[in-house]
Amino acid sequence: MSAALALGDALGVPPLAMAELLPVVEAVMVAKLNEQMEHSNG
Repeated sequence: MSAALALGDALGVPPLAMAELLPVVEAVMVAKLNEQMEHSNG
């Protein structure tokens, strides 16, 4: 979490905005990783 907030800070994104966006970004990342794993195992 702290690394994501630091990245947002480096990009000029306010911490409150990062805290709001992180759950959405994480959900997309997990879905895409699962999709890739299914294709590589399938």
